[in-house]
Amino acid sequence: MTDSAKTDPVVIAVAITGSVPRKSDTPALPVTVAEQIASTREAYEAGATLAHIHVRNDDETPSSDPDRFAVVQDGLRRHCPGLIVQFSTGGRGRDPASRGLSLQHRPDMASLSTGSVNFPTIVYENHAVLVSDLAGQMKRFGVRPEIEIFDLSHLHGALRLAEAGLIDARPHVQFVMGVKNALPADLHLLDLLLGEMRRILPGATWTAAGIGRHQAEVMDWALARGADAVRTGLEDNIRITRERLAASNAELVALAAETVRRHGRRVATPSEARKILGLR
Repeated sequence: MTDSAKTDPVVIAVAITGSVPRKSDTPALPVTVAEQIASTREAYEAGATLAHIHVRNDDETPSSDPDRFAVVQDGLRRHCPGLIVQFSTGGRGRDPASRGLSLQHRPDMASLSTGSVNFPTIVYENHAVLVSDLAGQMKRFGVRPEIEIFDLSHLHGALRLAEAGLIDARPHVQFVMGVKNALPADLHLLDLLLGEMRRILPGATWTAAGIGRHQAEVMDWALARGADAVRTGLEDNIRITRERLAASNAELVALAAETVRRHGRRVATPSEARKILGLR
């Protein structure tokens, strides 16, 4: 069976908040802990089985407060049975020394960027010592990493972690496309990245995230190539059309579920999602 003919279940990941959007951009953005729990619950009921979590300070700036992460996680585990909780260790607006503090609360997964890259107005810095330290903490606390790929070299950064025994040989890989100054949303580039991943990390599961107006097209490309998961959510895209803001994370998840079905696939249940991504 070719990748495009797969009928296997697809994990829908929802990135609910991120570190960039503000309430002034869209009133649907969940910022407080209570808003994040409620928004994720709605997205879960619409079909999401993985929630990617950032937390914010009271002034909406990015936070590394492990207590805030813990409260969100507790709420999600109460209200969303089986949901995969994934904490961000991303660096935009966060002290590098604090980026792994939330890992002590043992989420199911955490994001792990394996190299530095230009972002629209900053350098997103992930030096080798920091990457190894975060990977080591994830291994120690039993947290499964999602490898964030913003450049071809980041795949080889993941390979080095696997060779060092800091991650296993079956990582979950996410290609991030459409960030200004980083990887463009280009179908040829996705095929190149996917080919290299399959060459050096043949056991990996994978997904691709399109940022902003690229969200829908990257999702289509990924599903046509047999992706194990897709990603949506207000972190990446706040609009349904140029003229209309998304009403919620749940609305974006519902659209993703429609896209999954249009490609002849089906939305994974929580237990199926955990099996696909190597979680209990």
